[in-house]
Amino acid sequence: MISTPLEQFTIVSFIPLHLGHYYLNFTNSSLYMLLATALVSTLLYAVTRQGGFVVPGRWQSLVEMIYEFVVGLVSEQIGTVGRRYFPLIFTTFLFLLSTNLIGMIPYSFTATSHMVVTFGLSLSLFVGVTLIGFQTHGLHFLSFLLPKGAPLALAPLLVVLELVSYSFRAVSLGVRLFANMMAGHTLVKILSGFAWTMLSVGGILAVASVVPFGVVLALTGLEIGVACLQAYVFTILLCIYLNDAINLH
Repeated sequence: MISTPLEQFTIVSFIPLHLGHYYLNFTNSSLYMLLATALVSTLLYAVTRQGGFVVPGRWQSLVEMIYEFVVGLVSEQIGTVGRRYFPLIFTTFLFLLSTNLIGMIPYSFTATSHMVVTFGLSLSLFVGVTLIGFQTHGLHFLSFLLPKGAPLALAPLLVVLELVSYSFRAVSLGVRLFANMMAGHTLVKILSGFAWTMLSVGGILAVASVVPFGVVLALTGLEIGVACLQAYVFTILLCIYLNDAINLH
């Protein structure tokens, strides 16, 4: 059977768990999400175990840089009132960043390349942000469905459009992350397979395989940047949605 570029996204069940008609299998996706969480938790514990050092080492500097970056992001997008939500935003950013980067290791698995993971995360955050909006403003939160100054005759249409637009935030947030990670990994797999085939043939094609191998190397570097960028985009959109829910316009 010929392997395909999409074979790398196959879900493999390690520990089958069945509760009636429900399947709670421990899969390779679960394993790599757990691994990402464990690595980040171990790193944070190691650099803060003794309160840190006055002269930070390379790992403490990295953690402090990420911490200050997220603090600045929250302050710029939400303001001082957003500090209470900093743990959620910081945890989300670290989880996505570590999961995306672990997926760049050869023969590993990218959990964020699956819609069920990204959509599950975006949907749960969307529901949480909506609840925060109702907790902060009560039923007045629904006023976002009708922009100020809108003609009353267009109110029914605008309410439907705004509701659909608001609901699609959960979908777009998850799809954007899933699509970018899956497309990038697929492209790298296709080009690397093409380069390996040329190298296996030998002769002039083996020499010419240097070109696709160089492209694969460049794309790998680009994918690392995309992995970081997608974690940033997901986090900044989460901050924007929180700001919209807290500071109702």
